[in-house]
Amino acid sequence: MLGRLVDWFSAPAQWSGPQAIPARVLEHLGYTLLAVVIAAVIALPLGALIGHTRRGELAVVGVANGLRALPELGVLVLFVLLLGLGLLPPTLALVLLAIPPMLAGAYSGVAGADPGAVDAARGMGMRESQILLQVEVPSAVPLVLGGVRFATLQVIATATIAAYVGLGGLGRYILDGFSVRDYPQVLGGALVVAVLSIVVELVLQGLGRLVTPGPDRARLRRAPHPVTTREVSP
Repeated sequence: MLGRLVDWFSAPAQWSGPQAIPARVLEHLGYTLLAVVIAAVIALPLGALIGHTRRGELAVVGVANGLRALPELGVLVLFVLLLGLGLLPPTLALVLLAIPPMLAGAYSGVAGADPGAVDAARGMGMRESQILLQVEVPSAVPLVLGGVRFATLQVIATATIAAYVGLGGLGRYILDGFSVRDYPQVLGGALVVAVLSIVVELVLQGLGRLVTPGPDRARLRRAPHPVTTREVSP
């Protein structure tokens, strides 16, 4: 198996053409980026607003836990039955996967801002929107980035489901390999997904260090992985 796997990676056809590894990686990253951006537009403002107002805290916990429990392949099949084939069903399924860690990270980061700094800002006469954007959001950066990082890695690992509805990406190697019992191809596709996840993880960690102030970098390294909502009381 190892020798066949090496032969599969070393074949010239794997490195040039529309079905080669570089092309499949770009397709996979495209599906991932689309889902993560849509999820971020929904989850980050909502989580920050709930963390600031402290309204709907129990809903955050329930929604985050509920969405995490959804089986992605089952959700994909449901969306295909409702919407038909194409890019939309897998994108919606991946968005539902990416929302919980981003929502939890934004909520936990904003809600965990220093109460003294928030009270001081209110005492200075700052508006609530200014407090959120200038005081709470900067302190929430490590947890927000942790949520985005974990959501991205989850989507990369799960974006292989796009192959089930006839799309591309690295899932094609796994699905097509199983269909013809080409197990080196299956293993090769899985290894490329794993390597891609590691590379993206390192890139996101590096970007996080660049945009995070020095005192908060330790918090960025300790950001929950996966990000979880902080405990709230009814």
